[in-house]
Amino acid sequence: MAALLKRGLEHEGYSVDLAASGEQAVWAGSELPYDAVVLDAMIPPPDGYTVCRTWREQGKWMPVLMLTARDAIDDRVRGLDVGADDYLTKPFAFAELYARLRALLRRGANERPAVLTAGDLELDPATKVVKRGDTVITLSTKELALLEYFLRNAGSVLSRTDLIDHVWDFAYDGTSNVVDVYVRYLREKIDRPFGRNALETVRGSGYRLRDDGG
Repeated sequence: MAALLKRGLEHEGYSVDLAASGEQAVWAGSELPYDAVVLDAMIPPPDGYTVCRTWREQGKWMPVLMLTARDAIDDRVRGLDVGADDYLTKPFAFAELYARLRALLRRGANERPAVLTAGDLELDPATKVVKRGDTVITLSTKELALLEYFLRNAGSVLSRTDLIDHVWDFAYDGTSNVVDVYVRYLREKIDRPFGRNALETVRGSGYRLRDDGG
């Protein structure tokens, strides 16, 4: 399959390298400036999920198309959570793979970390583990969703309306006071026990999570 893909991609005008194992893939992706990667989830150890997470932890942001015979929803979610950008299951049409690859190349190597951080505050969206330094913090589902949105927009001022639109569902018809309540809950867990002030109120505008983690 790898050799067939290589020939097909070269026919489309791409320059292609092959890695026969997870170890080779980790090295190649770490040392060489690829524009995009087609990564099989089930390559010899370490598997594709581990390879992709390793690259993201190293700060390697080339677009990754995860390719696998597995089509269970949990496997697709796992691939995206470790930092893959798209997912294609076997069997597939080469035309679709080429189209997805072209779309990823247009997107470019923008930073898309698997673990979200602001200073020593971090959240792993895949495992739902939140830490401040070495201390694990327990959050409710809604608190996790709110913190994730803040971390994805660290340093930016977010209005109450913006937070409701992204953290609460479209059918929510309550008041923006719910945001104030949950921001207070978050502060009680991620800031005050550590003597921090990462989650700031911006008068008249909304809230901001400092990108240095407070």
